[in-house]
Amino acid sequence: MKPSKYIIAGLLGMVLCATSCKKWLTVQPRTQMPADVLFTTESGFQDALTGVYIQMKAGAGYGQNLTYGTIERLTSSWDVVTNTTELRMGLFNYSDEGVMGSLGVMFAQEYRIIAAINAILAEVDAKKDVFRSAGSYEMVKGECLALRAYCHLDLLRLFGPVPGNISGGTVLPYVKTLSRNPNQHIPYEEYKTALLNDLTEAAALMKDVDPFTKYSQTDLSTPGSNTSPFQPENTYSAFRFLRMNYYAVKALQARAYLWFRDDAPAFACAKEVIDAKNPDGNAKFRLGVLADMSAGNLNLSMEHIFGLYDFQLAKQYETHFLSGNLKKGSSVTTVNNELYGNTGTDIRETNLWTLVTLGSGTKCYILKKYIGAADNTQIAPFQIPMLRVSEMYLIAAETAPAGDRQQYWSAFRTARNITVTTLPADPVQLQRELVKEYRKEFFAEGQSFFAYKRINAPKANFLWAPAAATINYVVPLPLNEFVQ
Repeated sequence: MKPSKYIIAGLLGMVLCATSCKKWLTVQPRTQMPADVLFTTESGFQDALTGVYIQMKAGAGYGQNLTYGTIERLTSSWDVVTNTTELRMGLFNYSDEGVMGSLGVMFAQEYRIIAAINAILAEVDAKKDVFRSAGSYEMVKGECLALRAYCHLDLLRLFGPVPGNISGGTVLPYVKTLSRNPNQHIPYEEYKTALLNDLTEAAALMKDVDPFTKYSQTDLSTPGSNTSPFQPENTYSAFRFLRMNYYAVKALQARAYLWFRDDAPAFACAKEVIDAKNPDGNAKFRLGVLADMSAGNLNLSMEHIFGLYDFQLAKQYETHFLSGNLKKGSSVTTVNNELYGNTGTDIRETNLWTLVTLGSGTKCYILKKYIGAADNTQIAPFQIPMLRVSEMYLIAAETAPAGDRQQYWSAFRTARNITVTTLPADPVQLQRELVKEYRKEFFAEGQSFFAYKRINAPKANFLWAPAAATINYVVPLPLNEFVQ
């Protein structure tokens, strides 16, 4: 039997200690607690779930590789030098050991996160009586189900087939249990059903209990204060925009349905997020505008439906961007002209990039999206966007009834301070036009490769594709799928 059949055995090594009599669950850095103790209280379950988010923002996951790191190498988002793994990744050279090793790191981290989630789900129903706070059980279980779907969707988008080219056979395991038994790769439709079922159940669990449906982001950011109507029993239920909340579940459903080519439910879910209102009648999530970026909110946190908080983001910016390790071009021309079309008005073009001079005297153009902030009392500058309302507008522009699409496209382009154009009526041209915006909008957020892959974009429509590249969207599974 192939090594790929034994994924879960390795996952147990991440979540459960290999000893025969004691089980250990990693909860936070340098902190371990026996699972049979951890899952005896509501706070124990919450600590375990916090551990999941910590794993998600690890460098091997969404703290680097799956946002601005390895995944962006597949779209040649950063400059490379000759004879490197990064160069060969941009050439889609999947026979290269270094390329497959880098891709394998992301593969392994996703399944480690899933294992930690499944450790919680294995106990949550049986221990339902330990949850004392109203809605806490539903929130913990709902978050876990949705996070499991989030990771499985990214695994499918990276290692699975192009959506319009589904053949027979199996794809990947959809891992729902902790077991020492082999996990079988399952057919595409079965994988799709399992993923959508997780999201449906998560939405049902969270809809009536998530504080985010009743309070604004501002309210949730100031729990218990004299000015906030949000007075929780404890602050765990605050800052819902930094966790997988109800609206994030709906946004993830929109993303998943779009991938599965189910336009009607994709639009319905995207529209629910776009139309969501705070108690005062204002939009719960709004598109960022020039004034927001001018005020220093470069990651447009008001758009974040779900973001990961990383208090070390400023340090990461210095290490990866300010150092020149991740750069694009030695002048403004490459980015301004080739990416944005040299509009002179696009808020991303005029605010997100800067020309720096390195210690060697070399000039390079770097992204400021993850610049962070020196003041660690602020939240917004330390958020890694996982789901944004701008994506919902682009999904709506593609999947809404034909007569309604233009309004979402116009709203999006107006917010970005660029000329409003008429959406193409031809479906192929429509998708290609939208993918151009995905490339601009989600630069260094790990979404560009998926956008190209979803429409099977030809090389002519693939920005910065190397001349020597033969584009191959079907990323092979790591030769050894066993997760250490």
